[in-house]
Amino acid sequence: MARFLRATFLAALALLLVGWAPLTVAAAATDPLLDEHVNRLTAELRCLVCQNQTIADSQAELAMQLKREVRQQLAGGATDEQVRDFMVQRYGDFVLYRPPVNKATFLLWAAPALLLLMGAGLLFAHWRERRVAFQGQVDSELPSMELDDAENDASQHPRRKLQT
Repeated sequence: MARFLRATFLAALALLLVGWAPLTVAAAATDPLLDEHVNRLTAELRCLVCQNQTIADSQAELAMQLKREVRQQLAGGATDEQVRDFMVQRYGDFVLYRPPVNKATFLLWAAPALLLLMGAGLLFAHWRERRVAFQGQVDSELPSMELDDAENDASQHPRRKLQT
């Protein structure tokens, strides 16, 4: 009898929890302005699991937790800047899709320009080296192809032979 009561109690509790979960999700999703605000802010934050997706786009469990955290903070009255600062303090500048330019991220921002300048410098050095190496030499000419009259005759052409 005690087992039956315990099993009945656990089953009722499970049904209550399963029935309660959609209500909490529906209650959380009732404010469209908050949803839009959360999506806009999480679109600026990188998923730490996927790394090529935003928290808004990712389906990873950590991304879902971070999105809930952002929602709770915004619902509690935090500003966008406060939420970003919280995420950066917790996960570092990597969580931002557009990290700020500072000592730690300077190389990240400067690397494309530095690589472009290095490539242009190497190209210029190579061009200059070739120019010095071939200075005074005449450009090569294609060998002249003088054909005698028999080869120029259309009847002697291999395709012409097949067509006749």
